[in-house]
Amino acid sequence: MNYLKNKALLNFYAGAGGVDAQDWTSMLLRMYQRFCQRRGWSFVVLHQSFGEQDGTKSASCEVGGDSCYEILKGEFGVHRLVRISPFSAKKLRHTSFALVEVIPEIAAVDLKINPNDLRVDTFKSSGPGGQYLQKTETAVRITHIPTGISASVQSERSQGQNKEKAMQILYSKLLQKMEETKAKELSELKTDVKIEWGSQIRSYVLNPYQMIKDHRTGTKSSQPDKVLDGDLDKFLNDRT
Repeated sequence: MNYLKNKALLNFYAGAGGVDAQDWTSMLLRMYQRFCQRRGWSFVVLHQSFGEQDGTKSASCEVGGDSCYEILKGEFGVHRLVRISPFSAKKLRHTSFALVEVIPEIAAVDLKINPNDLRVDTFKSSGPGGQYLQKTETAVRITHIPTGISASVQSERSQGQNKEKAMQILYSKLLQKMEETKAKELSELKTDVKIEWGSQIRSYVLNPYQMIKDHRTGTKSSQPDKVLDGDLDKFLNDRT
């Protein structure tokens, strides 16, 4: 199946690095949001799980726009940040990792799931640090029990809307894994990427020098501020 023209689902996960990794995940989310804004694409945060210092443990976002998945799919991978930690009293240099997962949004009709294989949890959505806690449980998390793959959405006003969007994301995740593994059974479909040293696709070094390098193409930039503000065209163009 060809999903290159579909909407894109971006999932962010903090890896090794503690609170710095969570802050790095928030930085990456903003970077892609700014990139999408530059392109005139829509960018909706469907769910965001916050950690310490209002950093991001994980987040799911929906991107809509001309060929957005085709353009973004190569960003799938581990991103490494080296900088002086803003959370270190001794101003020590710290290395952080985060995973960016890019999958196409896929219609539910492309895959049938046994309802008995699903667990639906509802909860109250909130902002950073527990702010803006809603009074009703409108946020929804749906888990596919055989694989452990889940999808959470809290961006819509009603529980029903969030459940519908979460199901759509779950279908997309499961079908994407089936496409990647082909002959494997659904029970084997799990993301195996280790979010740590040695698995990164791109490094962002802010100290002791400033350099961003894509380890697949060798593309470099000595202007990390611009890249982190969404200027990714150089890296995307060199990969095509």
